[in-house]
Amino acid sequence: MQLSTKLNAKKLLNSKWTAVSPMNKEKHFIISQIIAADLPNTAIEFIELEAVYSQRKQILSWQSLSNQQVWKQGWC
Repeated sequence: MQLSTKLNAKKLLNSKWTAVSPMNKEKHFIISQIIAADLPNTAIEFIELEAVYSQRKQILSWQSLSNQQVWKQGWC
């Protein structure tokens, strides 16, 4: 399932996300880093998502945030 509005990869830094099915009390997340390809002026490939509760970080493809069964934009 896709978001009704398209995600803009360049505006993801510091955006807030909520896990639809939280695990280990990790419900709210913030994008702490944008990871681009090694070559300059290339597209964003991944994001670093940080759990607010535990500060645990994980790296995901930024497009995975479009799955509304897993993520909701903002803190709900």
